[in-house]
Amino acid sequence: MNSTAQGLGENDAGLDEVRRALEPESSLLERVTGDEHVWQGKIFSVDHLEVELADGSHAWREVVHHHGGAGVVAIQSGKVCLVRQYRVVLGRVTLEIPAGKLEAGEQGESCAARELAEETGLRAEKLVHLATVLGSPGFTNEHTEVFLAQGLSQGTARPDEGEVVRVVWIPLDEVLRAISAGLIQDGKTVAGVLAARALLSDEPMGDLR
Repeated sequence: MNSTAQGLGENDAGLDEVRRALEPESSLLERVTGDEHVWQGKIFSVDHLEVELADGSHAWREVVHHHGGAGVVAIQSGKVCLVRQYRVVLGRVTLEIPAGKLEAGEQGESCAARELAEETGLRAEKLVHLATVLGSPGFTNEHTEVFLAQGLSQGTARPDEGEVVRVVWIPLDEVLRAISAGLIQDGKTVAGVLAARALLSDEPMGDLR
Protein backbone atom coordinates (compact mmCIF):
# COMPACT_ATOMS: atom_id res chain seq x y z
CA MET A 1 0.00 0.00 0.00
CA ASN A 2 1.34 3.45 -0.87
CA SER A 3 1.98 6.31 1.55
CA THR A 4 -1.26 8.11 0.65
CA ALA A 5 -3.34 5.09 1.50
CA GLN A 6 -1.39 4.56 4.72
CA GLY A 7 -2.15 8.16 5.67
CA LEU A 8 -5.84 7.29 5.88
CA GLY A 9 -5.19 5.21 9.01
CA GLU A 10 -6.13 6.68 12.38
CA ASN A 11 -2.72 5.89 13.91
CA ASP A 12 -0.59 7.09 11.02
CA ALA A 13 2.65 8.68 12.24
CA GLY A 14 3.65 10.28 8.93
CA LEU A 15 1.64 13.48 9.18
CA ASP A 16 3.59 15.34 11.86
CA GLU A 17 4.38 18.38 9.72
CA VAL A 18 0.76 18.73 8.62
CA ARG A 19 -0.49 18.46 12.22
CA ARG A 20 1.99 21.11 13.35
CA ALA A 21 0.88 23.42 10.54
CA LEU A 22 -2.74 23.05 11.67
CA GLU A 23 -2.07 23.96 15.31
CA PRO A 24 -3.79 27.13 16.63
CA GLU A 25 -1.77 30.34 16.44
CA SER A 26 -2.78 33.54 18.20
CA SER A 27 -1.56 35.78 15.38
CA LEU A 28 -4.02 34.10 13.00
CA LEU A 29 -7.05 34.14 15.31
CA GLU A 30 -10.22 35.99 14.31
CA ARG A 31 -12.56 36.61 17.25
CA VAL A 32 -16.23 37.08 16.40
CA THR A 33 -17.54 40.29 18.00
CA GLY A 34 -20.83 40.64 16.12
CA ASP A 35 -23.23 38.33 14.31
CA GLU A 36 -26.15 39.48 12.17
CA HIS A 37 -28.43 36.80 10.72
CA VAL A 38 -29.15 37.99 7.17
CA TRP A 39 -31.10 35.26 5.39
CA GLN A 40 -32.55 31.78 5.94
CA GLY A 41 -33.24 29.41 3.05
CA LYS A 42 -34.22 25.76 2.71
CA ILE A 43 -30.66 24.58 2.11
CA PHE A 44 -28.40 27.23 3.65
CA SER A 45 -28.41 30.42 5.69
CA VAL A 46 -26.31 33.58 5.60
CA ASP A 47 -24.76 35.54 8.50
CA HIS A 48 -22.80 38.80 8.51
CA LEU A 49 -19.98 38.60 11.08
CA GLU A 50 -17.77 41.27 12.56
CA VAL A 51 -14.40 39.88 13.63
CA GLU A 52 -11.49 41.27 15.61
CA LEU A 53 -8.06 40.39 14.25
CA ALA A 54 -4.96 39.73 16.33
CA ASP A 55 -3.70 43.30 15.85
CA GLY A 56 -6.95 44.73 17.25
CA SER A 57 -8.40 45.82 13.92
CA HIS A 58 -11.87 44.77 12.79
CA ALA A 59 -13.15 43.20 9.58
CA TRP A 60 -16.40 41.81 8.13
CA ARG A 61 -17.05 38.25 7.03
CA GLU A 62 -20.07 37.01 5.05
CA VAL A 63 -20.68 33.40 6.11
CA VAL A 64 -22.90 30.74 4.53
CA HIS A 65 -23.98 27.89 6.83
CA HIS A 66 -24.78 24.57 5.14
CA HIS A 67 -25.55 21.05 6.44
CA GLY A 68 -23.00 19.55 4.05
CA GLY A 69 -23.26 16.56 1.79
CA ALA A 70 -21.78 13.26 0.68
CA GLY A 71 -20.60 11.76 -2.59
CA VAL A 72 -19.49 8.38 -3.92
CA VAL A 73 -16.69 7.28 -6.23
CA ALA A 74 -17.91 4.07 -7.89
CA ILE A 75 -15.42 2.23 -10.12
CA GLN A 76 -16.20 -0.92 -12.04
CA SER A 77 -14.04 -2.65 -14.66
CA GLY A 78 -11.73 0.35 -14.72
CA LYS A 79 -14.52 2.87 -15.36
CA VAL A 80 -15.83 5.62 -13.07
CA CYS A 81 -19.55 6.22 -12.61
CA LEU A 82 -20.34 9.90 -13.23
CA VAL A 83 -23.57 11.80 -13.66
CA ARG A 84 -24.24 14.40 -16.34
CA GLN A 85 -26.27 17.26 -14.91
CA TYR A 86 -27.15 20.78 -16.04
CA ARG A 87 -26.05 23.35 -13.46
CA VAL A 88 -28.01 26.53 -13.95
CA VAL A 89 -25.55 28.63 -11.94
CA LEU A 90 -22.86 27.70 -14.50
CA GLY A 91 -25.14 27.58 -17.53
CA ARG A 92 -23.75 24.23 -18.69
CA VAL A 93 -23.59 20.48 -18.15
CA THR A 94 -21.10 19.13 -15.61
CA LEU A 95 -19.69 15.68 -14.89
CA GLU A 96 -19.82 14.80 -11.20
CA ILE A 97 -19.73 11.81 -8.89
CA PRO A 98 -23.15 10.86 -7.48
CA ALA A 99 -23.73 13.12 -4.48
CA GLY A 100 -26.26 15.12 -2.53
CA LYS A 101 -26.92 17.11 0.61
CA LEU A 102 -27.22 15.70 4.12
CA GLU A 103 -30.65 15.60 5.69
CA ALA A 104 -30.90 16.96 9.23
CA GLY A 105 -29.07 14.59 11.58
CA GLU A 106 -28.04 12.25 8.76
CA GLN A 107 -24.59 10.63 8.73
CA GLY A 108 -22.35 10.96 5.69
CA GLU A 109 -22.25 7.24 4.89
CA SER A 110 -26.05 6.95 4.93
CA CYS A 111 -26.37 10.01 2.70
CA ALA A 112 -23.79 8.64 0.27
CA ALA A 113 -25.55 5.29 -0.02
CA ARG A 114 -28.92 6.98 -0.54
CA GLU A 115 -27.67 9.37 -3.20
CA LEU A 116 -25.81 6.61 -5.07
CA ALA A 117 -28.99 4.51 -5.22
CA GLU A 118 -31.29 7.40 -6.12
CA GLU A 119 -29.16 8.86 -8.91
CA THR A 120 -27.70 5.70 -10.45
CA GLY A 121 -29.56 2.66 -9.07
CA LEU A 122 -26.26 1.29 -7.77
CA ARG A 123 -25.98 -0.35 -4.36
CA ALA A 124 -22.69 -0.85 -2.53
CA GLU A 125 -21.87 -3.61 -0.06
CA LYS A 126 -19.37 -1.29 1.61
CA LEU A 127 -18.45 2.41 1.55
CA VAL A 128 -14.87 3.40 2.47
CA HIS A 129 -14.21 7.00 3.49
CA LEU A 130 -11.81 8.71 1.10
CA ALA A 131 -11.81 12.41 1.97
CA THR A 132 -13.72 15.32 3.44
CA VAL A 133 -13.80 18.27 1.07
CA LEU A 134 -14.31 21.90 2.11
CA GLY A 135 -15.76 23.54 -0.98
CA SER A 136 -14.86 27.17 -0.20
CA PRO A 137 -13.77 27.69 3.44
CA GLY A 138 -13.35 31.43 2.89
CA PHE A 139 -17.10 31.92 3.25
CA THR A 140 -18.93 28.65 3.91
CA ASN A 141 -18.71 25.69 6.30
CA GLU A 142 -20.18 23.37 3.65
CA HIS A 143 -18.30 20.08 3.59
CA THR A 144 -18.68 16.95 1.49
CA GLU A 145 -17.69 13.50 2.72
CA VAL A 146 -16.54 11.35 -0.19
CA PHE A 147 -16.62 7.54 -0.11
CA LEU A 148 -15.36 4.71 -2.31
CA ALA A 149 -18.04 2.17 -3.20
CA GLN A 150 -17.15 -1.51 -2.99
CA GLY A 151 -19.24 -4.52 -3.98
CA LEU A 152 -21.50 -2.85 -6.54
CA SER A 153 -24.83 -4.19 -7.74
CA GLN A 154 -27.32 -2.59 -10.11
CA GLY A 155 -30.85 -1.62 -9.16
CA THR A 156 -33.33 1.00 -10.34
CA ALA A 157 -32.52 4.71 -10.12
CA ARG A 158 -35.08 7.00 -8.48
CA PRO A 159 -33.90 10.62 -8.73
CA ASP A 160 -35.58 13.27 -6.59
CA GLU A 161 -38.42 15.27 -8.08
CA GLY A 162 -36.96 18.03 -10.23
CA GLU A 163 -33.59 16.28 -10.51
CA VAL A 164 -32.57 15.26 -14.03
CA VAL A 165 -29.30 13.32 -14.36
CA ARG A 166 -27.77 10.95 -16.90
CA VAL A 167 -25.33 8.23 -15.83
CA VAL A 168 -22.13 7.66 -17.79
CA TRP A 169 -19.22 5.28 -17.21
CA ILE A 170 -15.86 6.75 -18.26
CA PRO A 171 -12.44 5.04 -18.05
CA LEU A 172 -10.52 6.14 -14.97
CA ASP A 173 -7.47 7.23 -16.97
CA GLU A 174 -9.68 9.43 -19.15
CA VAL A 175 -11.31 10.97 -16.08
CA LEU A 176 -7.87 11.77 -14.68
CA ARG A 177 -6.85 13.41 -17.96
CA ALA A 178 -10.12 15.34 -18.03
CA ILE A 179 -9.38 16.69 -14.55
CA SER A 180 -5.93 17.88 -15.67
CA ALA A 181 -7.43 19.40 -18.82
CA GLY A 182 -10.04 21.33 -16.82
CA LEU A 183 -13.00 19.48 -18.34
CA ILE A 184 -14.00 18.11 -14.93
CA GLN A 185 -13.90 20.92 -12.36
CA ASP A 186 -16.32 19.90 -9.61
CA GLY A 187 -14.35 19.94 -6.35
CA LYS A 188 -15.76 16.81 -4.71
CA THR A 189 -15.32 14.88 -7.96
CA VAL A 190 -11.72 15.98 -8.45
CA ALA A 191 -10.78 15.24 -4.83
CA GLY A 192 -12.69 11.96 -4.71
CA VAL A 193 -11.29 10.52 -7.93
CA LEU A 194 -7.71 11.51 -7.07
CA ALA A 195 -8.06 10.08 -3.55
CA ALA A 196 -9.53 6.85 -4.91
CA ARG A 197 -6.73 6.51 -7.47
CA ALA A 198 -4.11 7.04 -4.78
CA LEU A 199 -5.73 4.51 -2.45
CA LEU A 200 -6.16 1.90 -5.16
CA SER A 201 -2.92 2.41 -7.07
CA ASP A 202 -1.78 -1.09 -6.14
CA GLU A 203 -5.17 -2.73 -6.80
CA PRO A 204 -6.48 -3.96 -10.18
CA MET A 205 -9.40 -1.73 -11.16
CA GLY A 206 -11.47 -4.68 -12.31
CA ASP A 207 -11.53 -6.15 -8.79
CA LEU A 208 -13.86 -3.44 -7.47
CA ARG A 209 -17.09 -4.97 -8.72
